[in-house]
Amino acid sequence: MSAPVSHAKGNFRWEDPPDEEKYSACVHCGLCLESCPTYLETGHEQQSPRGRVHLIKSVAEGKLSISAGIENPVFTCLDCRACETACPSGVQVGSLIEAARGQIRKAIPLTGWKAFLHSFFLRGVFPHPSRLHMVGNLLKMYQKSGLQSLFRKTGLLNLLPQHLREMERVLPTVTDPVMRTRPEVIPAAGPARGRVGLLTGCVMDVMFGEINAATIRVLNRNGYDVIVPRGQRCCGALHIHAGDREQGKALARQNIDAFLAADVESVVVNAAGCGCALKEYPELLRTDPAYHDKAVRFAEKVEDISRFLVARGYQKPRGRVEARVAYHDACHLAHGQGIRDEPRQLLREIPGVEWIEMALADRCCGSAGIYNLTNPEMAGKILDEKMKAVPDQIDLLVMGNPGCMLQMIMGARKHGRTTTIVHTVQLLDWSYEREALTANQAEAVRGGDPCRQSTRLSMNWRGLWGRIPSYINRRI
Repeated sequence: MSAPVSHAKGNFRWEDPPDEEKYSACVHCGLCLESCPTYLETGHEQQSPRGRVHLIKSVAEGKLSISAGIENPVFTCLDCRACETACPSGVQVGSLIEAARGQIRKAIPLTGWKAFLHSFFLRGVFPHPSRLHMVGNLLKMYQKSGLQSLFRKTGLLNLLPQHLREMERVLPTVTDPVMRTRPEVIPAAGPARGRVGLLTGCVMDVMFGEINAATIRVLNRNGYDVIVPRGQRCCGALHIHAGDREQGKALARQNIDAFLAADVESVVVNAAGCGCALKEYPELLRTDPAYHDKAVRFAEKVEDISRFLVARGYQKPRGRVEARVAYHDACHLAHGQGIRDEPRQLLREIPGVEWIEMALADRCCGSAGIYNLTNPEMAGKILDEKMKAVPDQIDLLVMGNPGCMLQMIMGARKHGRTTTIVHTVQLLDWSYEREALTANQAEAVRGGDPCRQSTRLSMNWRGLWGRIPSYINRRI
């Protein structure tokens, strides 16, 4: 157990206690209740934003001690921020929850297998790109060597808990990470408009490397040199959500140093959870005199890929993608960053897309970082409710966060849906590539055999769609 420090607030005795101004802003009006997935599932006041804020305030005022009765409601929160969108008083519930988790983990450290898993993965693997890439190589070997088929056929996977078996069934085809396969500087296609950095992320680069590759192609196509700083690390969101603020701060400092040294005008992010965490570095490092001002300068540069493109003007896609499309708002994009319209604008402007607006598009899917691992029962119930809102007739369900993608792939399989889950930037990338193929066909027709060129185009287009499984998840 860590030693208490001077900035105590009641029974919150360690550094970074919840901010009094934030919990005092709550007037307990209850307008947040209908936006909270855990309250809607349980109906319990302590599983609501209002209830959690009241508990945090009571501990800060010394009326309650930090105990399992506080730990449970604070750690069963999804930190989805939907309550912040609903709150008329602007209570920053996410910040309060994360600060309270840091205090709880100091007072009630993890023990047993939970402590081992936290130490091994969140401290031993995620902060180290080389180890993350090793995990990716092991997963790739598992998928390609026949071990995956063997484990499934022999029933060895039945030794795992049900939620882990379900996750294994929907693992995307692992591709090579951008951090290992691309140079640090990838120049624009044509005259450069600017110089941007790309956060490759941890889960995104290991599990969805093709999304990072698509992001680079889209940025290059729109005239940007893309810098992939080798000093960058995991954003730290998973650590902060788990109450490990010390490791979260260490990762934040590394990312700030890496991207500020790269001298980029913007830090482009394609993962909603990562983008939200990066923008909140000033809050995380508010007591760090050496890094707070740097964190402010860094956070001002952070932009989601959809907002970045729309704000600066982008080449409108002209290649047709014939698909019925709906969009899921990742919580940390819609509620955490206030980004809703820009992804929809990108998608609606793709020729051939038939747009279908989804009900409850901004309702949480239950992924919430590693929530579906730490709270699988609640995550499963929330996912089931989310799947009820997904239109039956769509071909593609689009979103901007890797955790949501894995969760929704699992939901589609569980509910027998044939919907394919894709990232926003992938659809734009496909349209650009389809446009290029069509342009190549037209050029060949002017100067060659149209029949031969038509055949080549058809093969290329089949090849493009054939890459969808390695791009994303495989058709379910």
